[in-house]
Amino acid sequence: MQCLKFRDALFPSLRRSLRSPRPCFRFKTKSKCCFSSSSSSSSSSSQYTAWSGLQTWREGPVNEDRSWGPNGPEPLLLQSQLSAADAYDCQMASSASSLAELGALVLSISDPLTKSRLSHLAYSRWRLENLPLGVAEPPSRPARPTKPELVSPKEIPAPKISGLPLNAYMLHNLAHVELNAIDLAWDTVVRFSPFSETLGEGFFADFAHVADDESRHFSWCSQRLAELGFKYGDLPAHNLLWRECEKTSDSVAARLAAIPLVQEARGLDAGPRLVQRLVGFGDLRTSSIVARIADEEVAHVAVGVDWFVDVCQKLGRVPCFTFKDLLKEYNVELKGPFNYSARDIAGIPRDWYDVSSTTKHDKNEQLSAVYERLASIISMESENSSLNTSSE
Repeated sequence: MQCLKFRDALFPSLRRSLRSPRPCFRFKTKSKCCFSSSSSSSSSSSQYTAWSGLQTWREGPVNEDRSWGPNGPEPLLLQSQLSAADAYDCQMASSASSLAELGALVLSISDPLTKSRLSHLAYSRWRLENLPLGVAEPPSRPARPTKPELVSPKEIPAPKISGLPLNAYMLHNLAHVELNAIDLAWDTVVRFSPFSETLGEGFFADFAHVADDESRHFSWCSQRLAELGFKYGDLPAHNLLWRECEKTSDSVAARLAAIPLVQEARGLDAGPRLVQRLVGFGDLRTSSIVARIADEEVAHVAVGVDWFVDVCQKLGRVPCFTFKDLLKEYNVELKGPFNYSARDIAGIPRDWYDVSSTTKHDKNEQLSAVYERLASIISMESENSSLNTSSE
């Protein structure tokens, strides 16, 4: 029964086609997974190579480096220096008895710093106490603070009229992305918790880990904003990230396609540009924080690719075709410029997202076919010429 519900939660509008899915075969060679379909041509099949650091990231200890020191990340506080707020957070976290319940608790918190701390406590408690996955109901939308005011992207002030220096302006925007990312990851854990038997514990472990990473990133951004004399909420912000999450609430596959493979992958594209602008502005400390965050986002995209491929395998669907179909169905915009090197490292095949790459590949195949035909004609002409010569 859970398997049938799981299929509906994967591709709600494709239920009919899923009753007789196209055959899909998975072959493993080291870290490579190749997919082929009986109805797909060689030009449309793609190869997925997992990020080389994925297993190390999964097996690593809980990261306690939640402060940004003189030389980079460092632990925030000693255990003996816990504040009253931290003690209250621990008390709240102790009220939940499963990972799903902990995730729902984080989603219900409106204060950004409390949400960040509680997210870390939730993941730490689940890892250290071996709590069950459990099942919980997510809120219709995560709790939000009164500030920042959420407006349309067109209403967000440009840097020059924002009242903030460029470094604080960029850092505030990044903090907003990271806060949303905490909720996006926990919503994925909680919303799809009823399908734990089919998805497997690793799915939820990975996205709880992502939530913990994002909470650490938000902590760094908040700290640096305070050092610059500002705080999260000083600027209006948009709600586009949560809207992408909201419209994929009925589909595991669409959630993976829209969030890790599109939204988080945009962080890989934008990261180097942000770092360059901050270096040009003269703020090396902030540029180091942004560079570290961009580097750690590779893991989050890699996790998304890995589970998207796994979900497609479960339903016998070709990942490349399915990714493109889902973006169309859920109206998810895919735009460049793309950071090809970072995306390659994260394991996203280029023909999933880059039309020019697919077109170039198809043209190369067409040229190869022409060359083979010409070679065949030349060979036949040579044979005829030899036969004529020998008969004379």
